[in-house]
Parts: sequence; C-alpha cells; structure tokens
Amino acid sequence: MRARLDQPRTGKAPLLALPNYDPEAFGRLSERIARFLGTGRFIVWMTVVIIVWVIWNTMLPSSVHFDDYPFIFLTLVLSLQASYAAPLILLAQNRQDDRDRVNMEQDRARAERSIADTEYLTREVAALRQGLGEVATRDFVRSELQGLLKELDERREAADLL
Repeated sequence: MRARLDQPRTGKAPLLALPNYDPEAFGRLSERIARFLGTGRFIVWMTVVIIVWVIWNTMLPSSVHFDDYPFIFLTLVLSLQASYAAPLILLAQNRQDDRDRVNMEQDRARAERSIADTEYLTREVAALRQGLGEVATRDFVRSELQGLLKELDERREAADLL
C-alpha cells in the first residue's frame, strides 16, 4: 500500500518488512498437518519411503546411490521432518486447549444458569406450597359441608320435636 503524500507519516518505516500472514489460516494448516501426522496412513507412508530409500541406496548399482550406508541424508531429512512436526503439533494442541477452555467456560456459565433456574423454581414451589397450606382443599370443604349438613339435620329434628 502506497503512502499518501497529503498525510504525515505515522512512524518510521522498517528496514526489513516481514510478509503478512493470517495466523488463523496458519493455525488451521498446522492442525491439519498435526492431524495427518497422528494417523496410521502417515506411519505407513513414512515406512514405505524409508524402505524405498534404504533399498535404493543399498540394492541398486552404486552409480545411482545418493545416500550411502550410514544414510546421513536420510537422518537429516527425518530430523528436519521431526523439527517441523513438533512445533506444529504443539501449536495444534495449544489451539485445542484454547477451544477446550472456551467450551469449559460456556459449560460453567450454562451450569450456573441451570443452578439459578433450579433455585428459582425451588423457591416458587415452596411459595406455592405455603399458599396451598392457606387455601381450603376439596376434602376440607367437603368435610365442613358434611358437618354443616349434620348440624342442619339436627336442628331440623330439634325443631320438629318442638
């Protein structure tokens, strides 16, 4: 991006400008690589490559050998692969840890909301039970009405006797 001439410079220009990259895209790529490195397919392919390498450099004529017996170049290639694989795996693990932390925080918040809802409902049920204790139930009303009917019958009988 070119600087505009009608605006002052905001800072000193770096001597060596590093390329910009998307850390999220790099993280996704590292996760894909780490996921592949943890598969049986990778182990099979790595084993096939090493076997072909050793056979090529031991069984074929010495004119086509590119890495003789102590296989120094093979050791270098495997060391280079390991030196790149370890940080990529660690980066993928760190990203997974971040996702796990966010999921745990969300789970904790959900559990707190559930506890608060449960406590609220418990208080509401207790209030309803208290309210029902003060309200006449059907059996209570029925027994009171039966008592009143008996009392009326007794009064009527007493009135008939007089």
